Formats: sequence, C-alpha cells, structure tokens
Amino acid sequence: MMNHWIIAPIVLPAFVAAAMVLWMRHDIVLQRVFSLGATSAAFAIALLLMVFASDGGIEVYRLGDWPAPFGIVLVLDRLSALMVLLTALLALIVLLYVIGSGWDRRGPHFHALFQFQIMGISGAFLTGDAFNLFVFFEVMLIASYGLMIHAGGGQRIRAGVQYVVLNLAGSTLFLFALGTLYGVAGTLNMADLALKVASLPAGDQALLRVGATLLILVFAIKAALVPLQFWLPGTYANAPGPVAALFAIMTKVGAYAIIRMFTLVFPTDSAVTGSMFADVLMPLALITLGIGAIGVLGADRLGRLIAFAVIASMGTLFVAVALFTPAGITAALYYLAHSTFAGAALFLILDLVRERRGRAGDRLRAAPPLEQHGLIAAFFFAAAVAMVGMPPLSGFIGKLLVLDATRAAPMAVAIWATILIASLVMLVGFARAGSVVFWKPAPPPKDMEPARAPAPSDALALGAVGAVLAIMVALTVFAGPVNTYMTGISAQLFDTAPYIAAVLPSSGGVQ
Repeated sequence: MMNHWIIAPIVLPAFVAAAMVLWMRHDIVLQRVFSLGATSAAFAIALLLMVFASDGGIEVYRLGDWPAPFGIVLVLDRLSALMVLLTALLALIVLLYVIGSGWDRRGPHFHALFQFQIMGISGAFLTGDAFNLFVFFEVMLIASYGLMIHAGGGQRIRAGVQYVVLNLAGSTLFLFALGTLYGVAGTLNMADLALKVASLPAGDQALLRVGATLLILVFAIKAALVPLQFWLPGTYANAPGPVAALFAIMTKVGAYAIIRMFTLVFPTDSAVTGSMFADVLMPLALITLGIGAIGVLGADRLGRLIAFAVIASMGTLFVAVALFTPAGITAALYYLAHSTFAGAALFLILDLVRERRGRAGDRLRAAPPLEQHGLIAAFFFAAAVAMVGMPPLSGFIGKLLVLDATRAAPMAVAIWATILIASLVMLVGFARAGSVVFWKPAPPPKDMEPARAPAPSDALALGAVGAVLAIMVALTVFAGPVNTYMTGISAQLFDTAPYIAAVLPSSGGVQ
C-alpha cells in the first residue's frame, strides 16, 4: 500500500494557491490564515516524512498506480525527506516574517505565489524522474519570477528580467540534456537511467557524456557556480528581503540535483563519466568561493554583500560535493543545512535594515540610528559569525567538517588555503559593513521625529529572525546527532541498489 503522505507537500500548496487566486485575492486576512495553515501543515507533514525515512527505508509513490519507468513516481528517502523538511521549516519562518512585517500587503498575489514556490521546490526534491525534475524546476521558477518583482520598482524589474532570461536559457539547456539522455537510454526515470547507463555499449557513451555535461551546466546555473554565478548578486540583492530569504533554499536545489544525479546515475566509478566531473567541479568550487569572498569585501551595499556571501557559501558547499565520497557528502549536507538558514537570516536582517534606514537603504554609509538598533545589530553579528564560519556557531562546525573531509584530497593544500583565506576576507568584509551600518551612525536631523515604539507586527518579524538564529544554535548544540543523520544519508546515497529496487522491483536493484 502506497504512503499517500508523500504527495502531500506538493498537492497541499497547489490546492491552497489555486483557492487563493480564485476566491481570496481581495482578502489579505483570509489569505494569511490559509497560507499560514497550509505552511504549518506542510511542516508537520515534512516532520512525518522524516520519521518515515529515518529507518533507512525507501518509499515510492506511483501516481495513478502506474509502475516505473512508465509512470510518474515520487521517491522518499533520507535525502529527499531532509530537503523537504528544510524547505517547509524555512517557508514557515519566512511566512511569519512576511505577515509580521506586512510585506504581503504590497502585492495582491504574494501568498499564492509563495505556495506555488513551496510546491515547486518540494516536488523537485521528491521526484524520481528527470523530466519531472524539469517540470518542478519550471513551477518553482515561474513562481519566483512573480515573487522577485513583488512590490515593483525599476531596479527590481531590471534584475527580474535578467533572472528570467538566464533561467529561460537554463531551461532550454535542460530540455536539450533530457532529449539527449532519452535518445540514448530511452528513459528519464532516474533509477532506470542508472541501470541503462551502466549497461549501454561503448558506442553510446559519448552522447551520454554530452547529456551529463549539459545537466551539470543546468544545475551549476541554479547553484550559482562559477562561471555561471553572475546572475545571483543582482537578483538576490534587489529581491525583497523575505523573498531572497526563501531563495536561500533555491540555490540548494541545484546542489541537490548534482548530488542525486551524480551519485545515482553518473557515479565517479561509472565507465561513462568516471571522475571527470569531480575533477572539474573542485577548481570551479574554489574559484566560486574566492569570487564570493572578494565580492563580500568590495560590496558597496549590504544586499550585494550578503548575495556574494551566498556565492561563497555555495563554493564551500561544492568543495565538499566535488569529492563525491561519503565523508564529503556528509560534510556537504551539514553545511547545506547551515548555509540555508545563515543566508535566510542575513536577508531577513537586510529587510529590517532597509525598512529602518529610509533613503539610505542598504548603502554602506553612515545614517541615523535604527529603531531596535541594539537587537538588530546583535542579530547581524550572530548571522555574520555563522556565515563566515567563525566559532561558536554552526558555520564553524560545517567548515571543520569540510576541511576534515578534504584532508586526503589531491588538492588538499589549495582547498585549505582557499577556505581559510576566504573566511578571513569575509570576516573583514562583514566587520566593515557592520561597523558602518550599526556602530558609526550619522547624527539624526534636528527635525527628526522621536523613534516609535515597536509595533506588535515588529515583534513577530523580529521573532522570526530570532527563530532562524535559534535553528543555527540548535545545529551547533546537536551537531553530533545531526552529523550522524547526515552520515546515514550519505551511506544511503552511495548504496544505490535499494533505491533502484524500490523504484523498479523487477530489477532487484542489480546494476
């Protein structure tokens, strides 16, 4: 009997979003109630799915009860359960911030787009079919286009157009990649692809390499990996703060897709690709980390500084991914969870700063003191420490895990030097920005009105930021159990036979 809870993270936000568009588009209170209820339910379901996957079993949901590879399947394993839980938890916190800050009042369809975004991201993590991975990418991206330009503005529109154009190009490449793989293997089901790729004759391997190369290019665009990272600073820096906070999980979709496809379908011991992608990914990851760190140091706006910090975090993440070893993937998954919440926290703090600095916005120049100055400064300090990777927060543990996993790597010296120097450069960049925004305020104008008392909505928004930081504290305190769980995910990823056997029972998982 199939576990119908597996499809709930996709169906629930889809139905709620449609209902909002049809019946609630003029009632913001009703939208908030349904959006918060649906997101809370999605979080509860994600916790339930995590429990189902915790024993190491793999559950398959066959839509219409059609067997794979002919039917559409959703697959729940430890990795997909983790990613769905991260998505639901982040979405719930961001939604609380949005309601508390009133951002959802600046456009009529924010909550509907928000739910469609959750649907697309969750579907991308649960699908067991490469074509449906493309479909969910498009759902996710279409919703993100609307969220990106929420509340308008010329600069935001320009950044949105750049974002749309680049992602349309990525979608075209994705279709070319899928067409190439289907033409050679005759299937796009991931488990079936793993079997076909392992048994195809040598004459077809060149085309398979082309398809795999196109795939990794597509996923590198989503993950902002050099040389395809140029879209991220302008997009994330100009997006509304809460939207950019939700986007913190979107770059991880690209990382997830690479981990999934290149451990299951194109592993490093495959005769088709071997270690060619691992050999290419490592230097690109180091360059990405370096560019991100330099961008943090040279940014003239707080938004761009945080966007470059996200790029640097993706570089660190891919250093671990590029090892394609159990230890490397374990470190990558811990760092993935940490960097998602660190980036989200910084973007929410960015929004608090923008809303309180008036015309100065997020420019790194002196301005009158902010309301709740001390609290927001403390939030920024904690989030910056976490993002840079300084003790005692989870970023430090994440980077230690990455460094430990790379000790035996051929480029170990270069990896250690790049990570440590980049961390120092980022520390200087964040310290400079924090001192300008929080510790060197300009004197307020004489005619400036007294600071208002915090409104109840401010308390909810500030509480949401505090919740993100509390999650990073929890990742630090419970680093041992979390790392043990990540080790279990990594072991399951490299033991592909149970995954294939679950999706294709007649194969027995034999490759």
